Amino acid sequence: MDLPRSSLRRYFHKACLALIAASSSLIMAAPVTGATTRVQNLSGSWSFRLPHSDPAAASYAKATEWHTAQVPGHVHTDLLAHQLIADPYVGDAEAALQWIGNATWEYRLQFDLDENIQQARHQDLVFEGIDTFADIYLNGKKIATTDNAFRRWVLPAKSLLKKRQNELRLILHSPIQRLLPQVQAMPFKLAGNYPSPFGDEPRDAMTGNFARKPGYHYGWDWGPRYVSAGIWRAVKIVSYDEVFLQDFHIQQDRLNSQRAELQAKLELQADQETQIDLDLRILDPDGKQILSKNVQTQLGKGHNQLALPLYIDQPRRWYPHGMGEQALYSVRLSIRKGKKIITETTKRTGLRQVELAREKDQWGQAFGFVINGVPVFAKGANVIPFDMFPNRVKPGQIRAILQSAKEANMNMLRLWGGGYYESDAFYDMADELGLMLWQDFMFGGGVVPAYDPKFRENVIAEAREQILRLRSHPSIVLWCGNNEQETAWKDWGIGQKLTEANPIFAAHVWAGYQTLFGKDLREQVTRLGAGVPYWSSSPGNDLADRANDSNNGDKHYWDVWAGSQAIESYLSETPRFMSEFGLQAWPVQSTVDAFAPRSEQSSDSPLIRAHQKFLAGDGNQRLLHYIRANYPEPKTFADFIYLSQLMQAEGIELAALHHRSSKPRTMGSLYWQLNDVWPGASWSGIDYFGHWKALHFHARRFFAPLAVAALHDKGITRISAVSDLLQDQALEWRLRIMDVDGKVLRDERLPLTLTANSAIELAQISDAELPPASKADTTFIVAELIRDGNSIARSIAYLQASKQLALPDPLLEATIVAEADHYRLHLHATKLARAIWLDFGEHQHSLSDNALTLLPGESISLRLDSAQNLTTLRDSLRIRHLAQLQAIPAATSH
Repeated sequence: MDLPRSSLRRYFHKACLALIAASSSLIMAAPVTGATTRVQNLSGSWSFRLPHSDPAAASYAKATEWHTAQVPGHVHTDLLAHQLIADPYVGDAEAALQWIGNATWEYRLQFDLDENIQQARHQDLVFEGIDTFADIYLNGKKIATTDNAFRRWVLPAKSLLKKRQNELRLILHSPIQRLLPQVQAMPFKLAGNYPSPFGDEPRDAMTGNFARKPGYHYGWDWGPRYVSAGIWRAVKIVSYDEVFLQDFHIQQDRLNSQRAELQAKLELQADQETQIDLDLRILDPDGKQILSKNVQTQLGKGHNQLALPLYIDQPRRWYPHGMGEQALYSVRLSIRKGKKIITETTKRTGLRQVELAREKDQWGQAFGFVINGVPVFAKGANVIPFDMFPNRVKPGQIRAILQSAKEANMNMLRLWGGGYYESDAFYDMADELGLMLWQDFMFGGGVVPAYDPKFRENVIAEAREQILRLRSHPSIVLWCGNNEQETAWKDWGIGQKLTEANPIFAAHVWAGYQTLFGKDLREQVTRLGAGVPYWSSSPGNDLADRANDSNNGDKHYWDVWAGSQAIESYLSETPRFMSEFGLQAWPVQSTVDAFAPRSEQSSDSPLIRAHQKFLAGDGNQRLLHYIRANYPEPKTFADFIYLSQLMQAEGIELAALHHRSSKPRTMGSLYWQLNDVWPGASWSGIDYFGHWKALHFHARRFFAPLAVAALHDKGITRISAVSDLLQDQALEWRLRIMDVDGKVLRDERLPLTLTANSAIELAQISDAELPPASKADTTFIVAELIRDGNSIARSIAYLQASKQLALPDPLLEATIVAEADHYRLHLHATKLARAIWLDFGEHQHSLSDNALTLLPGESISLRLDSAQNLTTLRDSLRIRHLAQLQAIPAATSH
């Protein structure tokens, strides 16, 4: 055995092998497949129907016929594939499709057993995910009922399986109809989330918070209501003989820059006492083998736990994007009995330490992440599901969104609790890209029946499975109990209202909440979560008296948008960690065209309103409220799209730069939201089809590792510099006061040593201190960071609302030229060109930048990629900028 001296000083020895006594209980961790552990995939020729006995059968007779089905899949997508329903995303189809969620659905599969597993001692039928309430029949015998879409179901099936003509059948029950009787029977109801606007469920008896099912299926303020059902993840038969590997992970005991002390931990099930050989190899992040070791050990009958110590010198640690490399080690395990391979698997993981900083200081109690001993300012956004129907989400779509997050200099994403636990591919990509993940457990809001022991037991089993599945991913840095349930109880009047109605029941409900989120989930994360911290609710202070406190814990701030406060209010809110804030906008024109014809595109159109899901008020009127506060009145719907995106981008930029400038008091800025679940108006920076809104282009600039913030409020412009880099930076900073025609009223350059991982205020300039020639409607302030004579960061502060600025025609000149494998778009502005948006209509394209402002006399060269020819691109180029709208009179329709 050869061990490279530079990488591995010690290896594990037989004498260090820990063999822990067995029990007969099975752990539902993801099985590992290999030579004698064999898998038969059951994604084959499924079919589905609406049973004739269902009340909907009379109205939807065609759905009662057997049709082919896709598994994994969903009943909505199966119906759509056979043109039995309209496209759920086009027009205003939503209301007419609510019957689907109230119906029962039947799925069946006929299959033969693969020859290579017919003689196996154990044959388990495994469902990776069923949505949600199902009766499962195998060859006519009911073998299980399910009640949790987030759990994995492993069903021993050897006694029922045949070599030929097996039939697997599932009856999927409506979650609404299954739960509604018990909810309606409650004398005091639990508050839900969003009542159905379609009458398919009583507004005072919402069932969604009683179901362990994706909450967003019941509708949210950014997505439709499609209470789907289906076999949404893989189905397979897993067979094995006398030994089965149930779980394998690498536990990190101690880690620093000099040494990693680890354990390879295995859990195996054995039918009888037997001897096995373990072959383990470790590959470093470059794929170089640094260990090869064989250990022989004896297994007892039943459940066996093995711990194999190992040590790595000078380990390469995993860091978030922007802090260091995303080093990932691979550990290959082979288990043999004699010459027969029982199973083989590879586990990939990163070596990193994570801490949640909670020190008390002059502002209150901190909330921030420390990775490998280094405090990290978290920059990013909240992630919602990528589609209403998860089976339609392909790895390439996930990769594009996560890569876009990295390109926007994000280092953290919060996986919101109203969706579902993402696919393995998602977490693998986050590991590779260096995106820290804040992982909510799947509770999106409302009040859940945590006082019910059976409900808690179901959730604990779900949590255990998911933690075991995901604990090897270095990207996961926090497990959070729920989204907004504590603040809803304490701050929104939900707890008070129930207490006034029935104090005994209210106390019972709150005690159940504390047990589930304060104790049960915390225990699972502490015991199984590989050192990742737990947080009981967001926003919160881990069950302290106040739930949404600016000085303690994490903060959700919705006074802007939901509370109609001015965007400038962001500058008065300085939290410890901002985990939610946001502004809405419409997606790009081509995305709107995908669901509504141009003739129907107005803010009051039924089709447009059907894709505007802000139901706490009129969403388009709320958008207009914020547009009108700062920008000209939109005359057309195209103007409405442009101005909504500009308002969103500049508003979120204002907040994010304030958060970053407030480091270390504030240590995180995660806006709502990164992506979309369908095409429509929302808070996202990337729309359903993956197009970047103006916000995402801005995010790439305001989340840059080195940034400058010029923030004007109440007659004062505060200028700050921010660095997330881990080395001091020798720079210059430049201050210019200019007018829109290009006249420079003041121009100063000063040396700046920007300390590593810090924020510093550079100047405060009151409007009264501006040069005498300054005019509020034409003057603006430009702050820049300069390195080696080049501007690397810029921020512009205006003295008045944009609608009050006297913006001239910038006299933009645009040329497109062909280069080797792409095009180049050159832009020049003679005068200030505020908020440029470049578009090529229906033609697919990619621009290296957009949503930008050019100073008077400034030029920029952008890379343009497109399959179109040069003539088409030149003819289709459309340039918007704010001055085009300044002279447009108010319109009565948008």
